[in-house]
Amino acid sequence: MTPSEFRRQIAELTAEIAHRPLDGDLDAWLNTRHGADSATYTALKASCEAGVADGWLCDREGGGIRYGRIFKPADDLHGFSVDVVDMADIAGPHHTHPLGEIDLVMPLEPGATFDGRPAGWVVCPPGSAHRPTVRQGRALVLYLLPQGQIQFTR
Repeated sequence: MTPSEFRRQIAELTAEIAHRPLDGDLDAWLNTRHGADSATYTALKASCEAGVADGWLCDREGGGIRYGRIFKPADDLHGFSVDVVDMADIAGPHHTHPLGEIDLVMPLEPGATFDGRPAGWVVCPPGSAHRPTVRQGRALVLYLLPQGQIQFTR
């Protein structure tokens, strides 16, 4: 797996969601079509694990969280940026999502959750805010941010 191959995987997915509202319907659709039992989920999780192992994902660390923005928003990604974090039993910094956020939760330890959700997709609508929290083990979380917009709370 290379960053270019990973980018192509993400671009295929963002093509399917590019013009959909970030809401509960998208959350349900992603979990039905590309949920934890799907080929898409399996491939994205394997790519993220390989990227972390090879050092091109989660290449920074702060406050006990490994993280990194692998791709800035771009036309081929349909305006989404792509970040991946590696968290274990920790809450990250509080932030808001001006245009929303789409998260793929990939537990690395059985039972690990992200904001109380198990393996699969979490869609946060525009204007939402949270302190991203992984409990009950370690998980990778892939973030898709429209136009890369995120505002950290001071």
